[in-house]
Amino acid sequence: MTASIRNAVAAAILLLATTSPGLAQDAPDEEAAVRAALEHYLLGHATGDGAHYEMVFHPQSKLFWMRDDTLNTRTSADYIAGASGSPAADEDQRRREITMVDVTGDAAVARIVLDYPTVVLTDYMSLLKIDGEWKIVNKIFTAEPKP
Repeated sequence: MTASIRNAVAAAILLLATTSPGLAQDAPDEEAAVRAALEHYLLGHATGDGAHYEMVFHPQSKLFWMRDDTLNTRTSADYIAGASGSPAADEDQRRREITMVDVTGDAAVARIVLDYPTVVLTDYMSLLKIDGEWKIVNKIFTAEPKP
């Protein structure tokens, strides 16, 4: 899929999610709104464009992960700054899926699986609805190398 088609599809999804009547009124619509916000995160991975990350990460958010039995952390600003600016060379072999979303009031959690040729990453996102928009305020993840 070309970048222009992928961006057009993403724009259509986001337009539908943000213009649907009553979006903020019930749980199924809130889940759709969370998923629409997380699509920016997925597009950031697919395109390498940090602007997508910037749309969904709250400026005070942080990322946490374990490596060699050591807790590591990074600010979302550093994460966004590390965006490559272009899709990965093996983008056609990468798969991403939002596998779970749970919303209660103005808080939500989500699990995202990123299946790449050499590793499967599982992200757990904490989101809050801030000024009417769902924002990632915390990300923890784990990486499982493929054999």
